Amino acid sequence: MTTVFDFLAKGGPVMVPILGASVLTIACGFERSWFWTRLLRREGQIVHQVLEAARHDLNQAAAIAARAQDLPIGRFLLAPLRLKHPSPETFRLAMEAAGDREFVKMRKGDKLLETVVAVAPLLGLLGTVTGLIATFGSLNIGGGGSTEQASAAASGIGEALITTAAGMVVAIMALLIFRVLVSLQSQQMDYFSDAGNELELIYRQYWYEPAILAADNALSEQTNTPPKMLSGDRY
Repeated sequence: MTTVFDFLAKGGPVMVPILGASVLTIACGFERSWFWTRLLRREGQIVHQVLEAARHDLNQAAAIAARAQDLPIGRFLLAPLRLKHPSPETFRLAMEAAGDREFVKMRKGDKLLETVVAVAPLLGLLGTVTGLIATFGSLNIGGGGSTEQASAAASGIGEALITTAAGMVVAIMALLIFRVLVSLQSQQMDYFSDAGNELELIYRQYWYEPAILAADNALSEQTNTPPKMLSGDRY
């Protein structure tokens, strides 16, 4: 532990914000890992249960989605299912609005990581420049002891470069975490779209179109006109 503190001390004051950026990056990585682990582990089962239930009972499907409201996929599927007899356009609009809200939450931490990626190398470069200024300022060009001064200058330059290396390491770590999160977000957008489309088709096929047909047939009985049939029916 003493060696680590000595290493950080050699970098000078600029190592403090670099160290802070590394702590924030690691904390963000752990928080996002917990979030995605919970989501990916359960979402497949939730989607399957909701879609299967939606073919028989929308209230049961809504109850299953409500029990999974702690996850984005649960809130996404619940948004249209909690509506009372919506039109297909309203059904889709509710899903799209819920999806937009969930995607914003999925991007939590992205701005922090982007900032660390941009700022950490600059902080490292700043520490190197200030370290070099202090090193060259302490040299006595006109005096004796050139060998000792050269050794001291080399040591000072080496210490000054510590901040550059530290800044680059933190930036690379933040960039790797950021790219993984972006990839997961892209996959989730496709998955949400597929699940939403399938749920909308189930609603249209099993609930909305039969309800419209029943209403039209009831009107036909009153007006003595031939009853209508669903597009897939045959005589």
